[in-house]
Amino acid sequence: MIAAATTTPLSRTRYGVLGAVSFAHVLNDMMQSVIVAIYPLLKGEFELSFFQIGAITLTFQLTASLLQPVVGMVTDRHPLPYTLPVGMCFTLAGLLLMSVAPSYPVLLLAVALIGCGSSAFHPESSRVARMASGGRYGLAQSVFQIGGNLGQALGPLMAAGVVLTLGRAHVGWFGLAALLGIVVLLQVSRWYSRHIEERVRKRLPSDQPLFPAPVVRRTLGVLMVLMFSKFFYLASISSYYEFYLIHHFGLSMTRATHLLAVFLMAVAAGTLIGGPLGDRIGRKQVIWVSILGIAPFTLLLPHVGLAWTVGLSVVIGVVLASAFPAIIVYAQDMMPHRVGMVSGMFYGLSFGLGGIGAAVLGVVADHYGIEFVYQVCAFLPLLGLLAVFLPDVRPPGHAGAVRKP
Repeated sequence: MIAAATTTPLSRTRYGVLGAVSFAHVLNDMMQSVIVAIYPLLKGEFELSFFQIGAITLTFQLTASLLQPVVGMVTDRHPLPYTLPVGMCFTLAGLLLMSVAPSYPVLLLAVALIGCGSSAFHPESSRVARMASGGRYGLAQSVFQIGGNLGQALGPLMAAGVVLTLGRAHVGWFGLAALLGIVVLLQVSRWYSRHIEERVRKRLPSDQPLFPAPVVRRTLGVLMVLMFSKFFYLASISSYYEFYLIHHFGLSMTRATHLLAVFLMAVAAGTLIGGPLGDRIGRKQVIWVSILGIAPFTLLLPHVGLAWTVGLSVVIGVVLASAFPAIIVYAQDMMPHRVGMVSGMFYGLSFGLGGIGAAVLGVVADHYGIEFVYQVCAFLPLLGLLAVFLPDVRPPGHAGAVRKP
C-alpha cells in the first residue's frame, strides 16, 4: 500500500448549486454545439473543404483548451468567482459575431471568442461542483457533465429547427441563452464567493496532497493517453457523423442532424452513469470497461447498415462517455490541492484533442474518404489496455487507498 486517507464529506451535498452549474453547462455547451451542427450549412455557404471544417473545430478547441489550465492555475492561487459570468460574455460576443461573419477568417474569430468563454467556464464550474459535492465527487461531476452533454444534444436539434431552416443570421438568437447563463452564473458566483471565505477559515486537510509524486505523474500520464483514445474517437463522430450518414447512406441534412443528436443523448446518458458508478465500484474499473469495452462495437460500426449504425453509435456513446467523469475525479483525487489546474488541464485536453483530431481526420477524409476515417478510428479504443497501469483508488466512503496494480 502506497498511501491512505479517509475521505469525509466537507458538508451536505448542495444540490441547488450543482443544479445551477449543470443548467449553465446545458446553456454553454448547447451554444457551442451549434457550431458543429451547422457545419453542412457553413461548408456550402463558404465553399469549405473538409480540412477547413476541421480547422473551425481546431480553432474552437485550441482556444478552449490552451487557456483552461492557465485559468485553473490562476484561480487556485487567487480565487476569482466572477470569472464564470465574464466567460459567458465572451460566448455571447462570439455568437453575435458568427451570425454576421462576412468571411471565413471572421468566422474563425467568432469561434475563437466562444472558445475563450469555454476556457473560463469549465475549470471554475468543475471546481464549484466539487465544492458543492459534500464528498460525493463522482456524482457531482456526473451532474455537472450531464448538463454539457444535454446541451451538446440539444444544440443540433435547435440548430436544425432554427439555423438550418432560417439561415445563419439566426445564430444570434442563441445569444438569449448566453444572457440567461450570465444571470444564473452570477448567483453561482455569489455562493462561490461565500464558500471561499469559509474554506480558507477551515483549512481543510482534504485539500492537501495525498499521494507520492511518482504515483501522481504515472497516473496522470496514463489518463492522458486514455483521453487521447476517447476524444480522438469522439471527434470522428461529433465532427463527421453527419457527413458519414449523408455520404454513406444518402440521408438528408436534417435527418443526419437528428441522428447526431441521438448519439449525443447517448453520450449524456453515459456521463450520468459514470460518476456515481465510480463512487460505488472504483474509478479504475469504470475507466477500464468504458474505453476498452467499446472496441468490438467500434470495429463493427463501419461495416453495418443504417439501423445497426445508429444502434451501435448509441452503445458506443453510452459506454465511452461513462469514462470522463471517472477520469476527471481520478485526476482531482491525485492533486486535491490543485483542483483548478487539474480540471482545466483535463477539460482543456479534452477540447484540444478533439480539435486536433477533427483537423487530422479532416485531412484523412479529404484524401481517403469519410468511410476510411471510421475504419481507422475503430482501433483507438484498444489503447484502453493501458488502464492496467493505473493504481487502484478506492471510492469515497471507503478507507481511501492507492495500491500498486
